[in-house]
Amino acid sequence: MSDNDEKGRAGRALDAANFFLADVRDGLGPYLAVYLLTEQHWNEARIGLVMSIATIAGIVAQTPAGALVDATRAKRLVMVIAAIMVTLASLSLPLFPGFVPVAISQGIAQAAAVVFPPAIAAVSLGIFGHAAFTRRIGRNETFNHAGNAVAAGLAGLSAYWFGPTVVFYLLGAMAIASLVSILAIPEGAIDHDLARGLDGAETQTEQPSGLAVLLTCRPLLVFAICALLFHLSNAAMLPLVGQKLALQDKNTGTSLMSACIVAAQLVMVPFAMLVGARADSWGHKRFFLAALLILPLRAALYTLSDNPFWLVGVQLLDGVGAGIFGAIFPVIVADLMRNTGRFNVAQGAVITAQSIGAALSTTLAGFVVVGAGYSAAFITLGAVAAFGAVVCFLALPETRQIADGGPRPRGKTAASASAIAAE
Repeated sequence: MSDNDEKGRAGRALDAANFFLADVRDGLGPYLAVYLLTEQHWNEARIGLVMSIATIAGIVAQTPAGALVDATRAKRLVMVIAAIMVTLASLSLPLFPGFVPVAISQGIAQAAAVVFPPAIAAVSLGIFGHAAFTRRIGRNETFNHAGNAVAAGLAGLSAYWFGPTVVFYLLGAMAIASLVSILAIPEGAIDHDLARGLDGAETQTEQPSGLAVLLTCRPLLVFAICALLFHLSNAAMLPLVGQKLALQDKNTGTSLMSACIVAAQLVMVPFAMLVGARADSWGHKRFFLAALLILPLRAALYTLSDNPFWLVGVQLLDGVGAGIFGAIFPVIVADLMRNTGRFNVAQGAVITAQSIGAALSTTLAGFVVVGAGYSAAFITLGAVAAFGAVVCFLALPETRQIADGGPRPRGKTAASASAIAAE
């Protein structure tokens, strides 16, 4: 089999893996609370505590997961094991519905699922290299969002006819399909040195940079701060919209919430494709800045009307911001970590920062809603993103210039990146 044929086969397998893992990587996701409330008759406090435990488990596991992906040459096996763990943990819920078993199982599911983003990005880089990486990541995100939309649509329709437990069967089917897709990726097509960010012939003589690069690379730290602020602003917006919809009409609130999710996922598809097609020519920083600037606009528009159709329409902007962010995120990290061998652990570290932002987002929004109302909460969240846009504009370099400028000095990579940031 020629190199082009092997890459073509690997690309098609990655397409399928991204599509089917879209459902598996989130486990039961938003359906967990519905199942525990309606089928197991838990109260909201117990549900919230379990979900918080799962979130914390994911945050703690994120950076070690990235380090594992950097270190291992069995990336397909790691993804297969993670998919099995997420699926078994989720499918165990009906069998062991007590608080402790559910907390443990969902903690395991969240900790295992954090492997997928860095592993998929690593395999993509290892197969297609830096030159084609942006386009490949855009394609990955396109299939991921399409998979999310299809899974959400199937779950909504199936649950309407057969009840909430149908999501378990859907998850199981998606898990089997994802395992087949992952194993269809040719092992020989993956350059594992390139997959961790080492670059070309130098990998034969050079060793990965020290882990201190995560703390001394100024542009990476700036990007992590911006990612935290993006999610601190973004994470609570959809739940706030859902609450406003439910307060107006409890019967249609859930249906409109599902419409928000599916519509946003569909909007993400063309914007992920746009990033893949144009980011290398238009600039990586510009796309990330655009994702940040969408959030203050979206927040301001939410305050103009409580009409359900207006709120759902404005929610479509979530597809713009999240579609851009999801596609440009691994590209910028790959730019900054090029030739360090720490690409995936850096992804894990930045995802940890953004997860902390997301976890704090709903708490911040809740306090503001109680104290000053929904409009004040939206404005506050928008202001957070606006501050992030200022930080991005002033302190983050155009990372594409770093990538296009050729290999940077090894070992002291952070110093080189900091010098660029200081220009």
